[in-house]
Amino acid sequence: MLLKDHVVIITGGAGVNGLGFATARAMAAQGARVAILDLERANPAAAAAQLGAGHLGLVADVTDKASCEAAAAAVLKACGRIDTLVNNAGITQPVKTLDITGADYDRILDVSLRGTLYMSQAVLPAMRDAGHGAVICISSVSAQRGGGIFGGPHYSAAKAGVLGLARAMAREFGANGVRVNCITPGLIETDITQGKLSDDKKAEIVAGIPLARLGRPADIAGACVFLASELSAYCTGITLDVNGGMLIH
Repeated sequence: MLLKDHVVIITGGAGVNGLGFATARAMAAQGARVAILDLERANPAAAAAQLGAGHLGLVADVTDKASCEAAAAAVLKACGRIDTLVNNAGITQPVKTLDITGADYDRILDVSLRGTLYMSQAVLPAMRDAGHGAVICISSVSAQRGGGIFGGPHYSAAKAGVLGLARAMAREFGANGVRVNCITPGLIETDITQGKLSDDKKAEIVAGIPLARLGRPADIAGACVFLASELSAYCTGITLDVNGGMLIH
């Protein structure tokens, strides 16, 4: 097993059809003990129970620094270590540039960008002290191409910020044995996309993807397993494109 005895935290992981839960399931299958963090209404405890005994589901708000620190402390108390953090929590909003309000901007950036910082800050001291760790940040192809199907410009900005933040953390903590990497998913079929694409629109998008299909949550989960495991031991500060080739550059 690639992640035997690893302890993994995944933010925003309670949605059973989402990237976070698919990653939790894949990492558990590889031997990891997983802590799913999410808002109370998402019921992270129920999601963790679906993984089997020994996994944790904790209520946490990544936009609240104290909440992140409390969640990390709870995982350390229960498991004694934190090997991997997957910064998956994020929200989107399909609006145009001139329609973005200050409240819109704050809400989108708070979850994707501030949340990535706060949760990373909560786990990095333990990883630094242990001399090893992996932080995986979920960005988006929207950050690279300047806009996506479902996200507005503020979403692109937030996800581009995640790329810069991750690279800076990779430089800062590499000497401590901590690796920080990003994944940029393309268009992945999740609850967010269900019912929002007509057959014609989906066919148009797929026509521009060399692998001729939309992504699946399991595609992102596999990339997360790779970046958490020793298979990627010499990778830090990278951006791993998982988009079927839709942004070959």
